[in-house]
Amino acid sequence: MGINQTNHLLPVPSGLLQIPAVPTFASTFTDADTAPIYFSLVIPTYNECKNVKSIVEQLSQLLDGMIPGNYELIVVDDDSPDRTWEVALSLTPEYPQLRVMRRSDERGLSTAVIRGWQASRGEVLGVIDADLQHPPETLLQLLAEIQRGADLAAASRHVAEGGVSDWSVVRRLLSRGAQIVGLIVLPGVVGRVSDPMSGYFMVRRSCIAEKTMNPAGYKILIEVLGRGDIRWIGEVGYVFQERKEGESKVTGKQYIEYLRHLLILRFARWPMGKFLRFGLVGFSGVFVNMAVLYVLREIFNLELTRSLILAAELAIISNFFWNDLWTFGDISKRQPGIKQRLKRLLKFNTICLMGLILNVLLVNVMFNILGMNEYLATLIAIAVVTLWNFWINMKLSWRVTEVDS
Repeated sequence: MGINQTNHLLPVPSGLLQIPAVPTFASTFTDADTAPIYFSLVIPTYNECKNVKSIVEQLSQLLDGMIPGNYELIVVDDDSPDRTWEVALSLTPEYPQLRVMRRSDERGLSTAVIRGWQASRGEVLGVIDADLQHPPETLLQLLAEIQRGADLAAASRHVAEGGVSDWSVVRRLLSRGAQIVGLIVLPGVVGRVSDPMSGYFMVRRSCIAEKTMNPAGYKILIEVLGRGDIRWIGEVGYVFQERKEGESKVTGKQYIEYLRHLLILRFARWPMGKFLRFGLVGFSGVFVNMAVLYVLREIFNLELTRSLILAAELAIISNFFWNDLWTFGDISKRQPGIKQRLKRLLKFNTICLMGLILNVLLVNVMFNILGMNEYLATLIAIAVVTLWNFWINMKLSWRVTEVDS
């Protein structure tokens, strides 16, 4: 390996997945190698030796025409068996703006992108697939959106001039289904773009600098939207192309990782202290319910159905007062007075009764339709309804938007 090529082989960053506000460089680099530039584009690869030359050539031609000498391409390869990193490194004499990173201790597209950004010099950071399914020419439109003032510019299959080429009906349904799930679990993030599954976008360094990333799976755009300070978003339509060389890496595991990623971001945005207190209060309500039921049945000899209704209602009232005093006490103090408390109680009661109906429906669906064990179905339903009760009460009964959380 020649000296020139050695200078183009980037060291792999370690530690937290944080993008530095100011680029940091290895001491072996020359001043020319560390000078700030406008745009850094990461190309994550694994077994893409047949595509890497073509993507580097096309991107270089496009960027040389728009921002000559003011960009860099960073191939981040996960130590591919086909030695993609070596092929990329052999291109550096012809393409001096090309850098290569060979990772041997980490795997995964999302972390590859972040490690590439950590080693980059650009004010604007981007990512594109190496398999040519993302048309390189769309890059110029994305850059134009950033130059117009966007914090993030994303290529989308779901806006004007966007689409997919030869996807099957099943793959189209899976893609749309994943988007719908995202809108349900994380509407405030996924709903900000028309194509949250896109892996073709760019973002200003300042919007994600010093943010600790924790991606799961392949959908890095969701991570950037969820953790970054993104205000203005621009979208550009593109047609997703079929792969010409190499093998597709889309598997069922990616959809599982996507769901796990959504849940990680969802809970990262929740006030966990309040949620834990809410859960403890709910647990105490079980004892109130059982104690009242015992008294009504054994001491007052009241009929079962009435006893169940009264016991459940008294447990709900007990839960409300504990939540009002403890879980959401900081908010309740800002809404004093009996009238305000009664309004919160009415909302809480209504939401809990809706949760009870949801519980019954879920258990019946899982037990009678899906054939799940009745006790497992009940536990799952309780977990779902607890999340429901907490989230809706936080938004309606106690408005957490009025306080810092």
